[in-house]
Amino acid sequence: MKENRDFHIQATRFWKMGSPMVGSLGSHLFVRNFHDAAIKLPSLNRREAFSFKFKSSKCKPCSRRVSLCCKSEFIDFEERTSPIEIRKEIEKCYELIKRLGRGVVYLGSSRMGPDHPHYLQTLELGKEASVAKLLDCTSWTGAGPGLMDAATKGAMQAGKPVGGFKIAKEAGEWTASNFHPYLPSETYLTCRFFSARKHGLVDAVVRNSCADRTAVVALPGGIGTLDEMFEILALIQLERIGSELPVPFLVMNYDSFYGKLFNFLDDCEHWGTVSKGEVGSLWKICSNNMEALAYLEDFYSLASRGEESHGTKLTTAH
Repeated sequence: MKENRDFHIQATRFWKMGSPMVGSLGSHLFVRNFHDAAIKLPSLNRREAFSFKFKSSKCKPCSRRVSLCCKSEFIDFEERTSPIEIRKEIEKCYELIKRLGRGVVYLGSSRMGPDHPHYLQTLELGKEASVAKLLDCTSWTGAGPGLMDAATKGAMQAGKPVGGFKIAKEAGEWTASNFHPYLPSETYLTCRFFSARKHGLVDAVVRNSCADRTAVVALPGGIGTLDEMFEILALIQLERIGSELPVPFLVMNYDSFYGKLFNFLDDCEHWGTVSKGEVGSLWKICSNNMEALAYLEDFYSLASRGEESHGTKLTTAH
């Protein structure tokens, strides 16, 4: 509350300088009849200050669209908050999937580089011991660095198509850029909205027929990976995904990376926040790549029926 009060005190000072402010709502500032001015306001966490520059004619009221220049980043609030813009970006994601085909979606850390053992394991999962080859499908990632990069390179080395939904900024990223360093521009989309990116990652694994062979592969990762993992897991739990044609969800527990997470979920069962065996019935925990390939081979009955594709229900794995 004190931070909010400090913010409004600064806004009042700005008004006294001859730039009336109609009001503020969250990150939106509504202004009118203001002169060219620059102000510095403290952030709510008090760790840094933000410099804002407002430009308008001296006599005319501000138009409906208000633009803010915050340091070097230009933000157009009307465009940013428009549901039409978000819908357009989601449609672009769907168009890319339609063009490249559904397949396996890899979720994983952007921070584990080529010198990390999990990077090498992920590269092998996409390359020699290839999920893409086994399922004969497109490999999808967040088109970022780290384990996403390993999965992308592995699939490319396996000679299988790849696609990606990139975001302008990743945690621990190699660069803040809208462009991928080596993927052809027609194979990925740089998303402005996280919601659109998530729609793309989810739609890329939805099976429309028995001929579709898809999977979710959750690699070691941090906050972003866990967010994507549990969002997709919730959709599977609620049968928003896989109600008719199940989608396998694999957790790559390299070097027991997710061991404490599984312990936490056991505690959830103890406290009654999830039913016994509920989470384990939704995914398959794999300690290595061979376990993952064997599970997918069995899931789609590839060993006994060749190229036929038959989805079977997930069995309890945890």
